[in-house]
Order: sequence, then structure tokens, then C-alpha cells
Amino acid sequence: MNSPVIRIFLLAALLAPASAFGQGGAQSAVPTKHNEATIAQLQSEMASGMLTSEELTQEYIARIIALDQNGPGVNAVIELNPDALFLARRADALRRHGIALGPLHGIPVLLKDNIDTGDKMQTSAGSFALVGMPAMRDSTVAANLRAGGAVILGKTNLSEWANFRSFESISGWSGRGGQTHNPYGIDRNPCGSSSGSGAAASANFAAVSFGSETDGSIVCPANANGVVGIKPTVGLTSRAGVVPISHTQDTVGPHGRTVADAAAALGVIQSRTFDGRDLATGGVPLGWQGTGKTRPTNIPTDYTKFVDPNGLKGAKLGVTRVGLGGFDPNVPTPPPVLDAFEEAVQALENAGATVIDLDGAGFNFASADGEFLVLLFEFRNDVAAYFGTRVGVPVAGGTLQTAIDFNNAHADVEMPFFNQDLWDLANALATGPNDPQPIFGGLTYNQALAIDHNAGVNGIDAAISKFGLDAVVSATDNPAWATDLLFGDHFIFGTSGLAAGPGYPIVQVPAGFPKLCASPTQPTNCTQYGVPLGISFFGTAFSEPTLIKLASGFEAATQVRAHNLPTFAATAPFTNVQGTTLTKPTRRAAPPASANAKKVPHHL
Repeated sequence: MNSPVIRIFLLAALLAPASAFGQGGAQSAVPTKHNEATIAQLQSEMASGMLTSEELTQEYIARIIALDQNGPGVNAVIELNPDALFLARRADALRRHGIALGPLHGIPVLLKDNIDTGDKMQTSAGSFALVGMPAMRDSTVAANLRAGGAVILGKTNLSEWANFRSFESISGWSGRGGQTHNPYGIDRNPCGSSSGSGAAASANFAAVSFGSETDGSIVCPANANGVVGIKPTVGLTSRAGVVPISHTQDTVGPHGRTVADAAAALGVIQSRTFDGRDLATGGVPLGWQGTGKTRPTNIPTDYTKFVDPNGLKGAKLGVTRVGLGGFDPNVPTPPPVLDAFEEAVQALENAGATVIDLDGAGFNFASADGEFLVLLFEFRNDVAAYFGTRVGVPVAGGTLQTAIDFNNAHADVEMPFFNQDLWDLANALATGPNDPQPIFGGLTYNQALAIDHNAGVNGIDAAISKFGLDAVVSATDNPAWATDLLFGDHFIFGTSGLAAGPGYPIVQVPAGFPKLCASPTQPTNCTQYGVPLGISFFGTAFSEPTLIKLASGFEAATQVRAHNLPTFAATAPFTNVQGTTLTKPTRRAAPPASANAKKVPHHL
């Protein structure tokens, strides 16, 4: 179970031929040449012969060793692919023969450690309960990446079991992977559960990375780590071969440093038609079920064509601030955070959008109050089905009770900071979809589904229809908090629930950096928090083209990330926090007594 030692050994082995990639064999060097390089730029360099996939892969590996495993210690990468350089060389060979398999051909990518890869890597969801024999076959997402020529560089750490084990869990921590940190401030949390994916993309450890979301787990890491995150419509990307929480809400999507990169990645991993392994890829998400709406037959093959620097001109957006004040009235959202969001709203208008205040207009979003029951009920069944696909790991062929028993037997490594009360709760539910659940006041699973369906019909869909909107917009989450392994996460607000229950898409994009100014009379004397704040564009099912257009227009107008790159500082903020410089006392000879010094008795 000594994963860090194994991981470091593997990293060193992969870098053995490092002298071949222009770094002079110096593993201490931190490659920066392709920092912030877009997929389009990398493809251009590879097409012209200026760069090979093998060289780029070596650069990312060296950067991971220097900044992830050493140096500031981001700890976003849980494992590197032993076959990464082989895949890169194969991509280069195909390119030399005039063959490029897609926009990610030869591009190194990282996958969250709950996405199956049928190779030499583990798929563990961060838990030793799934460590042993690797998955038997690729997930559909991994298979699509291979078919598109991508170099699967490795796996990223995550909040163990995708943050669905305990009420007290810590985002970014897993028993196998330890604690992932935020590139904007190592003491800051990367948010979960796709924490490693968001942090890795932000730190330039790969061109793009992939995470999964049930409610917030793509967009929250994107918000906290200052990157773009696309949470696709449920069923647009397959969950086959992905460690599940809920077949109603789970979806797989990309993290990228630009909207264009995330859009390119989405086009590669999606399932435009039924993939045979996930029923959702042949249907519609919960919010559309029973409404007569059907899955589009013209799902795009390439989402980069919707990227538009003028994408906000003429757009009509509905802004909601519901919940931004904070979940707990005793812990309100700091005014600088709310101010940063208002600046983002103004930027939308400055870029040509018409903004409608949905709250001021009296619109109320239907609440997805059935979500928690849906997740608990589905997790117990869905995770057992996944265990049935695995062999050679402790929980292979088992049930949720098997995993509970494993954690109890290995509490020293699995439960040093928090328990598994969510699992105990899920395991205690009545088994039938129409059985009343006493824990939920007699609510049944099917009744909970109906509540969440209504959250789509009388939530995002109703707002778009009533006001003729292109999208709904809100702040994504509060900025990253300082990681606290004793007391857990410090969420103040989050808006992903607007889309989670009905299964609708979100595109999150960096929007600002909250700052505290001295006073209204000194508006330029400000201390920046040092951590990002993002906004989310929400739409109905399969509206990714519209959301990408809008988000790219905002990105072009503001360039928030481009002007605020990660610093890898030990703490954030990192200004005005230094102490004084102490001078060590030195032994000096006693000064001579003056001639008129007063005489005093000794030993009084």
C-alpha cells in the first residue's frame, strides 16, 4: 500500500531517457516552453515538425516530477502511464505517414482515477479497495481518446469515491493519493471531486484533463483552479467503465485552460450515438424525460466551431444570485467575492449581452430536493454493478457492504480523517423504488426522481422559455478555502445544483480574482485574494454549442486566466503576510561604568 514510493519510482523510470528531449538530462529543470500552449498551437508545431508528441510528453513528465511530486508539491497526479512514451512515439509515426486521427492526436491528456483504462494503470477511485489488477477494458471515454490518437499520460488524484463517502470528507483527499493542492496557493483546496484533474490542467501538467461530475465535481475544481470546465449533458459522454455514483446524474467532461481546448476535448470523448454500454447515450437526461423531447440527431462532431470571441454580442442572459449569500446565514459570503461577481456581470454587458435579473423579475427556480435520496439509492446498486466488472481487487464482485467492510478493516489508511456515514445511510435504505424511506420522511425513490425532473422543467427550462434566454448565468462556487484535514471542507455557496438533478450542461470559465480594497476613497489600494472566481453558463440538455459560444465570448473579453497565471505560492494571499526579520542577540562586553555611577549594594 506504499503508493507514493511506487509512484516516484515509476516517474523516475519514465524519465530515464530524458536527455533526448532537449533538457540536457537535468531532471531539476522545470519545462516552461509550452506553458499555456493551446491544443491548436501544439498541433501546429507538431504538423510543422517543430515538435514531436514524444518531446511534449517528456516535457509534461518532467514538469510533473518537478512541481507535482517535488517542489511545491501539487500532488495532482496519482499515477503515470508506463506506456505513455510508446503511445507518443506511435502518434509521431502515424503523423510521419500523413495520418492524424483527430484534434487530440499526439496530445498528452490525464484522466481522473475513476475512469477505467484497460492497460497497466490502476482505476481505484482513490481507494485501496480497488487497487490490484487493472480494469479489464477501457471505459468508452478512454477508448474514444485512444481512437482519436490522444496520449493517455496518466491518472489524476480525486476526492476518494468522488466525494461520496462521508458528510465530513475533504475535497482532494484520497487514501491512495493523499491530498491534492491548488496551484494558485498550495495551502488552498482544489475542490472536488475532480480535484486532480482541475489542478493538473491549471499547472500545465497536460494539455487537457478529464473528470466526472454528479453535482459540481467538474465545475468546482475548474472554479477553484482557474480553468475552464465543461460538464456535459448526462448521456452525451458515456459512463461505461467509470466508477459510479448515480446513473441519473453522472457525466464525464474536460478541464482545459481555454474554452477552445475544452471544446476540442469534448468532441473526442462524446458518444454521439448509443455506445452499447450506457443506456443514457441513447436517450435524454431526466429533465427531458416525459416531455416529448428526443435526443438530437445532429449532435456536432467538432465543438471548436462554436468558439467565438464575439459570442456575447446580442446574447440574452438571465442572471441569478440565489444562494450566493451563503448556505449558512452565520457564514455569509465575503463582500469582495460578491463584488467580483458583479464585475463579471458588468463584463457580460460590456461585451454586448443583455442581462436580465431573474431574481428581480420574480422568477423562482424549482428546487431539486429529491437529489440526495436519488444519489444514495442509485449508488448502492450502481457501485455493486461496477464491482461486478472488476477482478483481482478487494471488492471485485462485491456489494456496497463489501466496501464498507474493507474500510472498517483498513481504517488506518482509508478513514484517518473522516468516516463512511454516507455509505451506511445508503446501505440502510429500503430496496424498492416505491418503498417509503423513513429517513426521508416517507419519500420514495420514484417520488424523488419526479422532484428532480420538475427542477429541470420549472427551473432552467422555464427561465429560458419565459424570458427568451440563451443561457442562465451565476457564480460557480466560492473561491478556494484553506485545506483543513481536521474539520473538512468550507463551502459557502455553489450553484451546480441548478443543473445536477435534471442532468443539464454547464460551462464554467474563470471570471475574476476577488480583492479587498482599503476604502472607497482608495480604490487602487487593494489586496488580491490570490485565488480565482468563476462563472457558470447553464442551458437545457444538449445546449453545449450555445454555452461554448457564450463562454468563449466572455473569455475573449476578459482574459482572466491569461492575466492571472498560477504562482505555486505556499499560501494565498502571499503578500502582506511576512513577519519581521529578527536580529539574533549577540554577547557583548559590558560597557565601562561611568565615573559617577551610583554605587549599589550587592545581593539584595
